[in-house]
This record gives sequence, structure tokens and C-alpha cells, in this order.
Amino acid sequence: MSEAKHFICTVADAVATVSLDRPERKNPLTFDSYAELRDWFRALPYRDDVDVVIFAPNGGNFSSGGDVHDIIGPLTKMNMKELLAFTRMTGDLVKAMVNCGKPIIAAVDGVCAGAGAIISMASDLRIATPEAKTAFLFNRVGLAGCDMGACAILPRIIGQGRAAELLYLGRAMSAEEGQAWGYFNKVVPADGLMDEAQKLARRIADGPNFSNMMTKTMLAQEWCMSIEQAIEAEAQAQAICMQGQDFHRAYHAFVAKEKPVFEGD
Repeated sequence: MSEAKHFICTVADAVATVSLDRPERKNPLTFDSYAELRDWFRALPYRDDVDVVIFAPNGGNFSSGGDVHDIIGPLTKMNMKELLAFTRMTGDLVKAMVNCGKPIIAAVDGVCAGAGAIISMASDLRIATPEAKTAFLFNRVGLAGCDMGACAILPRIIGQGRAAELLYLGRAMSAEEGQAWGYFNKVVPADGLMDEAQKLARRIADGPNFSNMMTKTMLAQEWCMSIEQAIEAEAQAQAICMQGQDFHRAYHAFVAKEKPVFEGD
């Protein structure tokens, strides 16, 4: 899985850095890159060499979304069965990101549009440059804003009214707006974007990674739970984590007035 063909992927010190590889066209997605990214994220739960993922820009842009010539054109010639297979496949990428068990950091620069905006939305944390322009522009190409989970996930991040505005108008959200609305955790200069993403990834990777996996799982699963169900699910999840060695390491380090060194078990 480290030998990706349709996107760039490097793994170092438990941090995987992923980016699309068509900078001359602002990194659009193709049928192949969609499918390979879906499969790569699906495999992540079984990889012990990756604790955190950074989805990075390339050449000053994050992603312009589905390629007009390689995807949009062919879609206009497909029948309903073929179209549904495609939309399910793109949705499966988001499902794979949500269920991969690893925190994902989107480092957004320049154009972040369409499916590119969805990838940033499906990440756990988002950092942007002042030049970042995030647009859920499906409306502008004659499609509904309900694409790849946008109507479910985006309102949970920025609120129903703000999400409705972006999805009905298809307009770009500036980095300043995104930070004010809670979409971006931080806005940093372009020359410091990857350093900031790496620092954040390092802090997460040095933490209790089994527990981080449990946190990500609960964040996703509790969307459709009642408060009572959520509290019970969290009780069970926390009891499992209390059996882990990282919990014991933290206790003994505290007693010894030392910094805990977590090992993810």
C-alpha cells in the first residue's frame, strides 16, 4: 500500500503524508485516484506503521475536485446504474476516511473544491493558508449539494445555516471565514503550513494511539446515538482503554513526575 500509483504517499515515523499528483491542473481526482485512495484508507486499520495521516496540497493547491475531462465528461454518457456505482464509490472514500481509525489532518492551500473540499471535510483536523478557497461547488455544475456526505457532515462542523449557504450557492469559503466558523483549526502562512501539520501530527502520533482510534470511532458512531446510548458506548470504550498499557504508563509516569511515553497498546 506504500507504493501508490495514482497519488503520492510517504510514510515516516508513523506519519503518512498523502497528496494528489497533478499540480499542473490543481490536483483533480480521477476514477483511478478515487478508487486507490478508497482502498488505501480501507487498509489503514490494519497497518501498525501509520498512526496519523496528513492530506497535503501539491504545487500550491489542495484539489480542484473531479477532473472535468477524465470524470465529468464520461459521467454525462453513463446510465443510471453506472452513475450510482460511481457515486457509491466516491462516498466509500469518505466512509473509509471516517472508519480508518487514524486521525487525519487536512493541510489546505489554494484551491480546495468539489471532492477536494469533501476530503478536507472528512478529515478530523484542518489547517489552512490565507490563500485557501474551499468550495462545495456541486450546485454550480447543476448537481445537488448532497454529495459524499456533505449534508450530514458539513452542518455538524459549521452549523446548518452556514452549510446551507455554501451548498446552495456553491461559493468559496475563505480561510478567514473557515476559521471563524470552526471549519479550520488554524490558519498559518503558506511557508509554514506543512511544518504546522507535521507538528500537530507528531503530537498525535506520540500520544496513546489505541485510545485515539477509540476517540475517532466514537466521534463517528455517536452521530446516530441518543445521549443515553452515547454515554453507555463511551463507558464501554473507556473501560477497554483502561485495560491498556498506555493507561498504566501514564499513571506510573505521573507518580514518578515524568512525561509518559506511550506505545499504543
